[in-house]
Amino acid sequence: MIKLKDVSYVRLGTRDLEDAQTFATDCLGLEVGEQARHATYFRSDDRGHTLCYFDGDPSDQAVGFEVTDLDELRRAAGTLSDMGYAVHSGTASECQLRRVNAFIGFKDPTGNRIELVVGPERSGKRYFAARDAGITGFSHVGLYSTDPVRDETFWTQVCNARVSDRIGDIPLMRVNEIHHTIALLASDTAGIQHINHQVEESDDVLRSYYFLSGRNVDIVFGPGRHPTSGARFLYFRGPDGMVFEYSVGVDAIENEDVYEPRSFGFEPTSLCKWGSRPAPAFRR
Repeated sequence: MIKLKDVSYVRLGTRDLEDAQTFATDCLGLEVGEQARHATYFRSDDRGHTLCYFDGDPSDQAVGFEVTDLDELRRAAGTLSDMGYAVHSGTASECQLRRVNAFIGFKDPTGNRIELVVGPERSGKRYFAARDAGITGFSHVGLYSTDPVRDETFWTQVCNARVSDRIGDIPLMRVNEIHHTIALLASDTAGIQHINHQVEESDDVLRSYYFLSGRNVDIVFGPGRHPTSGARFLYFRGPDGMVFEYSVGVDAIENEDVYEPRSFGFEPTSLCKWGSRPAPAFRR
């Protein structure tokens, strides 16, 4: 079994790097950690970066997950290769682009680009936001899946993810004590559905709702509260159609021995207990 420690970063191609950087700082509230010739790295916590926008096609996306060490990375590569997955070992220059010591890349059963990394860069410099959005860190991703039941099996049996709850066929899965690190959403294509950042308090969610609305940022869901994780949330659309989320108050699952996943019907009240409904364009 591949032992994932945490989600590490997201890489997003964009045709307008300047516009993406402006959004990430002025609207989303991240800090520019480093600027390279064709990429900008953004910080949300003590990591060197958790989001990278680079010159490229917006369909060129990847999610990085940290594993413990090189031995675990080699075991993961062997497991995936034995199962028939095409595994790419990162070159020195590719590792430098990702600011990691080593990584392997492959595609999950749907075709989402996944990277397993060792030694993602940390920073001794305190994270200082470009605007006071209250962000405390990058927390989880939503991935599109052409078959959520099949992909749940990959993440829970090939990898060490555990299902916390399900909404219809949508599994919310964790790799640590936080309620979920990965959410799968049904679609006919691969892709990242949303990128989550945690904020300090509920007031941050509402402050950002008014801040973003005043700048004509497309609010696609919320403010609301998820009955699954308990999180208060806000979803909004950024460059190239990518959806970002702020949330606060997400549950922690500390006792693995007694926790049982819950099943929620696929209906509006399973997505928001306050009555907010997602915009039609929220999902493909």
